[in-house]
Amino acid sequence: MTRIRPSLAFAMLLVASLPAAADIQVGVAGPFSGPNAALGEQLRRGVEQAVADINATGGIRGERMALTFADDACDPRKAVEAATGFVSAGIRLVIGHYCSGASIPASKVYEKAGVMMITPASTNPRLTDEAGWNVIRLVPRDDAQADAAAALVLDRFKTVPVAILSDEAPQFAALAARFRAALDASGVAPILAESFKAGSKSLPELADKVRASGAGVVYVACSYVECGQLAKALRAAGSKAQLIGSDSLVTEDFGKEAGEAAEGALMTFTFDPRRFAAARSLLQRWQSEDRPADGFTLYAYAAIQALVAAADATGSVDSARLAEWLRGGNRALTVAGPVTFDARGDLTAPAITWLRWLDGRYVEIDAATLAPLVPDTAP
Repeated sequence: MTRIRPSLAFAMLLVASLPAAADIQVGVAGPFSGPNAALGEQLRRGVEQAVADINATGGIRGERMALTFADDACDPRKAVEAATGFVSAGIRLVIGHYCSGASIPASKVYEKAGVMMITPASTNPRLTDEAGWNVIRLVPRDDAQADAAAALVLDRFKTVPVAILSDEAPQFAALAARFRAALDASGVAPILAESFKAGSKSLPELADKVRASGAGVVYVACSYVECGQLAKALRAAGSKAQLIGSDSLVTEDFGKEAGEAAEGALMTFTFDPRRFAAARSLLQRWQSEDRPADGFTLYAYAAIQALVAAADATGSVDSARLAEWLRGGNRALTVAGPVTFDARGDLTAPAITWLRWLDGRYVEIDAATLAPLVPDTAP
């Protein structure tokens, strides 16, 4: 008999022992290596803590949950390998992936195999626009973030020249395109729009072009690594332009990468879950253990809670039944607040908020209090 040999890459990427057959198996896929590894660590922390807490209280209807991790490095090919490995291992519930470029191809594998996935981080609209029955998204779509950013620019920085700088990765290209479309719809054209490849050595030259253009606002769509390097390059080139980015900058690692250049950067994000009363006890526990809860950590925790809410309500861990319940507008209580999803698997009422880097950390702000920029204050 011919044995089906699982992908060697997937086998090497598993970082948890396969659970016992009686356990409820949950796969977790994200970037646990490479330039986005810090984001993958947020995913790991949140999911591991949620499962530990749920198992400590009896699991799901008396059954324990067990995790199997796979590293996709935010790479589409590796994401498909990870998804195929989960399917081969009999896993039918997945938390992940993190990056949209990984989630989109993986979702196709899961759809055919009867696997439900809940992503706590992927924001590209294509994920749910093109998905089947099986995708749940716990965070706002890029178009919601890009529209909010454009609205802020048109309100507070209306007469200031705008530059758009984007990594060529699909999720960031889509974010930049949506932002530009929102400006175009209001008759505002960017003074400069450039894209670059991740790892590019040309960021200093790009920063010089921004400085020469006179842009007073720079919308950046890139990972925290590239955006951090870009912020430093802009300041080194003498640009004092207001940086505006998305949730990829909502991590302490952006601050570490950008250093002093992070100061003042504005970022769209969903409402900071650290302010919810539901997250208070968990945050206090983590604070006592000196464990961070930045970025998407709490959303990863909330993804497990949403899965458990669906399982408790349906009396099942069947992936199709769980997805149907969640996409049916039923409410799940989580550390990120009560959440409901529409028939596409998107949040029914995504709350976009603004954060700003101040004194080496990011804090939530009221964007209406920002002093408007005018052309003569632009560099």
